[in-house]
Amino acid sequence: MTTLKVTTVGNSTGLVLPKEILQHLRISKGDILYVIETPNGIELTPYDPQFGAQMDAAEQIMRDDRDVLKKLSE
Repeated sequence: MTTLKVTTVGNSTGLVLPKEILQHLRISKGDILYVIETPNGIELTPYDPQFGAQMDAAEQIMRDDRDVLKKLSE
């Protein structure tokens, strides 16, 4: 288990993520993390959950309307 310490960063409050966590999330300085509330607590992810939902909807449309999309592409 990894623990994080809350610290002061300028006039704000922040967390310092250890190198191992940064590597696991595949992020680096300047990247954006999304904070998601789940039934199990708070989740940090580099992936935009809204974009993921949009892509799921697009994939469903592509599956359901494959013939229509094929005609439109011709």
